[in-house]
Amino acid sequence: MSFDDLDEVLALADHDTFALGGSVWGAQGEELEKVVDALNSGTVWVNNHAEVLPHVPFGGNKQSGMGVEFGIEGLLEYTVRKVINRAKG
Repeated sequence: MSFDDLDEVLALADHDTFALGGSVWGAQGEELEKVVDALNSGTVWVNNHAEVLPHVPFGGNKQSGMGVEFGIEGLLEYTVRKVINRAKG
């Protein structure tokens, strides 16, 4: 979708209750980075789309789910930490 006003695009992109991922296409520069930083998505692809890698965490924001898959962060979702603190003596 092309646009003329960057702030309008950012408002449109952030209006939904879901935020799994999105892609941004454009020339490298401050304007593109402003969009990348402003998007409230679990993943933001820049000049590509839907590349999901096993070593990179993948998860959403807002109502797009809790937690992540893949990467060390995804593996930690299946662990339970236990701290044992013993008095010396």
